[in-house]
This record gives sequence, structure tokens and C-alpha cells, in this order.
Amino acid sequence: MKKWKCGVCGFIHDGDNAPEKCPKCGAPKEKFVLLDEAAAKLVERSRHTNTLHTRAITLARDLEAVCKEGIKDNLDPACVDVFNKSLAHAYEMMKLSMTEIQGHMNKGKWG
Repeated sequence: MKKWKCGVCGFIHDGDNAPEKCPKCGAPKEKFVLLDEAAAKLVERSRHTNTLHTRAITLARDLEAVCKEGIKDNLDPACVDVFNKSLAHAYEMMKLSMTEIQGHMNKGKWG
């Protein structure tokens, strides 16, 4: 499928033709440029990878909640230690994926 990029805000439109106006910023159709095949493929690949990163962030957030509940439960010192270590890893994992998405955005690989 063809991909059109708004020259004003960067919105990517999928379709045979550019939209009459940009759904994000309202720019007219004339402001859209057709992406070449390589750029369009990169947008699709980036969409997939960014979706995986957002899923990883969600899982890390869920793990954070579980760890905090385990710490609060405070069954014994060994359990609390495991939950504290896991909490630190979950936070680190979340930050790594967030940083990678930010890098994609800075490179125009969000689409």
C-alpha cells in the first residue's frame, strides 16, 4: 500500500492517494509527498518494532505492579529481595524500550 507523508507534521497516511487534508494538522493534500518503496517498507517495519516495544513497556509496567504488591505483602526477607531485584529489572527494561522508541521518533521511524 502506498504511504504519504505530511510535509508539515510528518503524519503518515496509508492509501492510494493522499488525503484531502491531514487528519493531524489540517495541511492540504498538496503538502503530502509519496514515500518511495524503501521508505514505505521502513515505516511498516518500524510500526511492527515500535508495537513490540510498547508491548514490552506494558509488560514491564505490569511486572512493576506485581513486584510492588509482593514487597508490600512482605512474606519474608528472601521474597522481598526477589521482588526488589525484579522491580529494578522491570524498570530498566521499560526505560530501554522507551529510549529506543524515542530514538526511532528522532530518526523519523515512527510512522
